[in-house]
Amino acid sequence: MWIGIDDTDSPSGMCTTYIGAILVRRLARAGIRVVDARLVRLNPNVIHKTRGNAAVCIEAEGDADAAFALTCACVEELAEFDAAETNPGVVVSPIRPPPDFYYAALRDFCNVGEACAVLESVGARYQGYKNRRGLIGATAAVASDFPDRTYEVLAYRKREMWGTPRKVDRESLFRAEEMTYPHTWDTVDRENDLVVCVPHTPDPVLFGIRGESPAWVREARSYLRSEEPACEQVYTTNQGTDAHLVPGTVGMLREGRSYLVRGTIAGAPVTGPGGHVSLLLTDGDDEVRCMAYEPTKGFRDIVRALIPGDVVIAAGSYKGESLNLEKIGVSRLADAVRIRPPICPACAKRMTSAGTAKGYKCRVCGARAREPEIERLKRPIRPGWYEVPPSARRHLARPRIPAWQRALCG
Repeated sequence: MWIGIDDTDSPSGMCTTYIGAILVRRLARAGIRVVDARLVRLNPNVIHKTRGNAAVCIEAEGDADAAFALTCACVEELAEFDAAETNPGVVVSPIRPPPDFYYAALRDFCNVGEACAVLESVGARYQGYKNRRGLIGATAAVASDFPDRTYEVLAYRKREMWGTPRKVDRESLFRAEEMTYPHTWDTVDRENDLVVCVPHTPDPVLFGIRGESPAWVREARSYLRSEEPACEQVYTTNQGTDAHLVPGTVGMLREGRSYLVRGTIAGAPVTGPGGHVSLLLTDGDDEVRCMAYEPTKGFRDIVRALIPGDVVIAAGSYKGESLNLEKIGVSRLADAVRIRPPICPACAKRMTSAGTAKGYKCRVCGARAREPEIERLKRPIRPGWYEVPPSARRHLARPRIPAWQRALCG
């Protein structure tokens, strides 16, 4: 059977993955064998999300009625019911629903009615609380399909420590990154000297280490020195897979979806108030604004280095009529040139314009020339993929560029 829970947290506390970890332990004590625990990230652009739009799915073997009762009791005990935007959902399904609903919730938008129809079609037990919106994520979680998967070990704080400053040794985090990267990632942001894996919100999470296998995340975790955790859970996840991105076309993008879009740079990037950088990407007669916001730090320098004529693939979420960049692939670089009046061969002085369409003239000796001096400039970037730093990376964004995306840059 598959057990799904979602929408149990709030901006001020709790975490759905924590409830998942507690539920794993209660199921085991009840004699229900847990096969796998999944952390399922869904559309990052959903406005009703609390923080990272994550649901939890637990695959288990045992009595479904007992599992449903345990899950409802766990959610009713721990969820943030007093928060206005917290609307939990619980699902226990004897079979995994088709993955279509998962992909819809990952890349588009779904409603409660659609979720209930899916659950009814597979004979699932389910319970929605308050406006029942959590049933959407819980249904997507049990329907989730991970053709590409990663892992995260999450450590949780003892209850008496919730809301107090976390005690995690900074040096040990950098050591863990040093010893296990690239098999683990987003533990720290070396370029900006920042810790990434330790949250600042008042929830039960102490830290989370992401990587390519359970063995690697446990290896990285072994280097960490911190306050004693209450418990830890390794989740199978879709984080770091780019599963939210779909191919898109300039001029046909839809609000709140995430895309890979090919186009040509139409004008020089512009740095606006707050350090945000914008540029125009065109495809034929259509254009879209792309944005690199201040938190992306050095990534903005890559965007600023683009010039009209560069062909790129932009990846990001389309919100507010702009594509908010998560990464950019440079497919073809245009020639960067500087055009100046030529040097007079007789006087070795630079000529000046002789007038519109009249070429150039030396002020010293009167010599003339028709063609300007054209200097080809060295570009500070090369074809390839560039991405935001770990401190600005979204949960779903792939941290290392796979071969199929490199091939797209041709």
